[in-house]
Amino acid sequence: MFGLFKKKSEKEKLRVLYEKLLKESYTLSTTNRKLSDQKAFEADEVMKQLEKLN
Repeated sequence: MFGLFKKKSEKEKLRVLYEKLLKESYTLSTTNRKLSDQKAFEADEVMKQLEKLN
């Protein structure tokens, strides 16, 4: 309740995006391997950005 209007930090936003991309990559891995690999690559790029912030 107290964090209702608290804005997310850049790290939190990137972490959520990373998890979303990995989940999409996993679900696509059974149907479209090329798109799955693309999502995994995007997730890897987001992880690199996260590492730069640390």
